[in-house]
Amino acid sequence: MKAAEEFIRMKLGERNTSGILRTLKPENDLIDFCSNDYLGFARSATLKQRIAKEIASYPHSLNGSTGSRLLSGNLSYAEELEKNIAGFHQAEAGLLFNSGYDANIGLFSSLPQKGDTIIHDELIHASIIDGARLSHANRYTFRHNDLESLEGKLKQAKGNCYVVIESVYSMDGDTPPIKQILEMTERYSASLIVDEAHAVGLSPAGSIAEMGLQRRVFARIVTFGKALGCHGAIVLGSSGLREYLINFARSFIYTTATSFHQLASVKMAYELLAVAGNEIATLHQNIVYFKENIASNSRFSLLPSNSAIQCIVLNSNDNSRQAAAALQSAGLDVRAILSPTVATGAERIRICMHTFNTLDELTLLTSTINSITYAR
Repeated sequence: MKAAEEFIRMKLGERNTSGILRTLKPENDLIDFCSNDYLGFARSATLKQRIAKEIASYPHSLNGSTGSRLLSGNLSYAEELEKNIAGFHQAEAGLLFNSGYDANIGLFSSLPQKGDTIIHDELIHASIIDGARLSHANRYTFRHNDLESLEGKLKQAKGNCYVVIESVYSMDGDTPPIKQILEMTERYSASLIVDEAHAVGLSPAGSIAEMGLQRRVFARIVTFGKALGCHGAIVLGSSGLREYLINFARSFIYTTATSFHQLASVKMAYELLAVAGNEIATLHQNIVYFKENIASNSRFSLLPSNSAIQCIVLNSNDNSRQAAAALQSAGLDVRAILSPTVATGAERIRICMHTFNTLDELTLLTSTINSITYAR
C-alpha cells in the first residue's frame, strides 16, 4: 500500500495543476457562462414538469432498471425512444448508452479490429481516444482540420478505415470542413464518424442532418448532457450497426441499463427541442453579440468559432487563472482551461453562450474581458 500511495503523490506532483471538484449551491449567484446548458433545458421548469407528468403516467415504472438491457433492464419504452430519436436525426437506427463516454468507448473499442485503422483529428475528445486504444487497431492523428494532413494518413491506412471528427470541437468551439472531409474519406473508401455532442442545439438535429449528409456519414454520436439538459447518449447509424453494438460493445453489454426516469427525461427533452426554434435563434443572437463586442486586442486571441463555445487564448496558466478570477469577481462564472488539458501556450478561458443570458449579462461579460490586463 505504501508504494501505491507514493506513486499517487509522484503523479500528482508531475501535473502543473490539480483537478478540483467545485460544488455550487443551487442559489449560486454567479452568471452562468461556463456550463454546456446551451438552451437552458437543464434549468427548465417546463422540462421538469413534463418529466414529472410523463413518469406519473407510468405508475408501475421502477426506480432503477435492475440489470443490463441484455438481461432484465430492457424496456419497450427504451426501444421506442431509440426509434424516435433516430427519426428525429434522420438516421436508420440508434442505440442508447448511459453516457457520451460510454457510447464512444463502446463504439470505438468494438468496431475497428486489429489490422484496421482509426484516423482522428488531434483535438478529438478523450473518450474517443480511449475507445480507439482499446480496439488494438492502428491509430493515426491528423492536424486539426487539416485536409492535407488527413490525406497523408489515409494513404497509410490498412484494413477497414474509420475517420473521426467532431462537428463542433469542445475546447475550441470551431467546426471542421465536414463536406471536404467526407468527400476525401469517400475517395479512400473510409467511413466517417462524427461526434455531434456540441452541435445539437445550435441546430435541432445537429450539423450532419442540417447539411443533408446523414446518408453518407457512417455513424454519429449524440449526447444528451449538453443542449438537451439531461444525461445519456445515442449512437446513430444503420440497423446493422445497432445490432453489432448490442452484441459487441462492452460498455453497453456489461453495465446496468439506464433508469426509466432518465429515459423519460430524454424523451421530454426531445419534445422541447422539436419546438425550440425561438431559443435556438436567441442563442445565435447571443453568440453574434458576444463576438461583435469583444475588442480587437493584441493582449489575447479570440479563437474563430460560430458555436456556443467561445475561447480566449491567454498563453499561460497564470494568465488564464487571473482572467478567470477577474471575471468571477465581477459575478461571471467563467473557468480557466489549463495545460495539460490543453497544450502548453494554448491555455485559455472557455466561455459558453446560452439562450438565457441577457443583454446586460453579455455586456458585463464583454466589458470585463476587454478591461482585463496581465503580463504576457
